[in-house]
Amino acid sequence: MTEQELIALIRAVGAPDPMAETARIRQDALAKPPRSLGLLEEIAVQLAGITGRLYNRVDRRRIAIFCADNGVVAEGVSSAPQSVTRAQTINFTRHKTGVSALAEYYDIDLDVIDVGTATDLPYSLGIRNEKLAYGTENIARGPAMARETALKAIGIGAAAARRAKDESFDVLGVGEMGIGNTTTSTAVLCALTGIAPDDAVGRGGCITDAMLAHKRDVVKQALAVNAPDRNDPVGVLAAVGGFDLAAMAGAFLGAAAVRLPVVIDGYISAVAALCACRLCPAVRTFLFPSHRSCEIGYTLAMEEMGLKPYLDLEMRLGEGSGCPLAFSVMEAACAVMEHMATFAEAEIDDEYLTDVRREMGEKP
Repeated sequence: MTEQELIALIRAVGAPDPMAETARIRQDALAKPPRSLGLLEEIAVQLAGITGRLYNRVDRRRIAIFCADNGVVAEGVSSAPQSVTRAQTINFTRHKTGVSALAEYYDIDLDVIDVGTATDLPYSLGIRNEKLAYGTENIARGPAMARETALKAIGIGAAAARRAKDESFDVLGVGEMGIGNTTTSTAVLCALTGIAPDDAVGRGGCITDAMLAHKRDVVKQALAVNAPDRNDPVGVLAAVGGFDLAAMAGAFLGAAAVRLPVVIDGYISAVAALCACRLCPAVRTFLFPSHRSCEIGYTLAMEEMGLKPYLDLEMRLGEGSGCPLAFSVMEAACAVMEHMATFAEAEIDDEYLTDVRREMGEKP
C-alpha cells in the first residue's frame, strides 16, 4: 500500500446509514421499558447504520489472526520464548488454541495470516503467507520497520477485510499472535496519547515484578530513541509498533471502508483499533468491543475511543478469543430487533410510559 492508496482507503469510510434512525425508532417502540435492553439496543442500531438494513444477521463469522514476531523480545520483556509465536500460529490451524477451540465450537472461520514470524511456517496447513520479514527490529534500539513496510502491513490487513466482505462474511473479528506484542502495543499507545509508560505498561502474559519494572524502562527507552510523532499514526507504527499491529489497524480501517462490522478483541486489538481511529475517526462507527482485557492499557485505549466493552470475564489471552463471545452478543441484539414485538404489535397501550419517555428525551 502506498500513501496515496491509504488516503483513498480512508476516504472510502462512510457515515452511518439513515437506517440507524429507523432502527432507533423501532427499538424505542418495542414492548419494554425504555432503553431496558441497554447495549443490545445500541448494537442493533449500530448494525443498521452499517448495513443499511433494519434486520441483520451475523451468521457468517470470521476472525483474522495476524501473526508476527517482535525484535524487542531481545530485551527480556516476555516470560514466554519467541518460539511460542510459531507454535501457536500452527496450532490455530489445529483448533488447539483458545480462539481456535472456540471458533471450531461456534463454527467460525479463521483466516490465519503470517505477516512476519521469525521462521518459515508450514503454509500448506492453511496459514496465509504474507510475511514482510522475519520479525521486526528491536524498538529499544531503533525503529521497528521502515514506513514503507508499515504501509504494506496496513495494506495486508485491509485486504483481509476486503476478502471477508467478498466472501460474504457478516462480521469480522481481529486477533493476533506475537510474543512481545504487549510491549509494542504499549509503546504505540503511549506514543499516540502521551500517556506515561508507568501508567500504561502491564504484565502481558504474566511477568514478575522485576520484569514489569524492566518492561516499563524498555518502553521508555523505545519512545526516547525513536521519538515518534503522535500526529502520524503510520509513523508511530513504523517506529515502535509491529507487523501484527499495523496489519490489524489496516483490518479495522479496511472493514470500515467496505462497511463490514468489525470486533475488537483484547489489548493489542484495541490499540490497533485506536491507530485506525487516529487515521480515520469515522472508523469508530464500525467497531464492536468484545470484552474488557485485564491489561491496564486496554482501558486507556478504549477510553481514548469512547468505547465500552460488552463483557468482563477477566480474560487476557488475546488471539481473538473474545471475538466469538462478542459475536454471540451481536446475535442476541439481532434477534431482539427482528423478533420482539412493538407495543402496537403486542396490543399493549404504552401511554403509561409517556412521562418516562419525555423525561428521557424520547418522543412521547
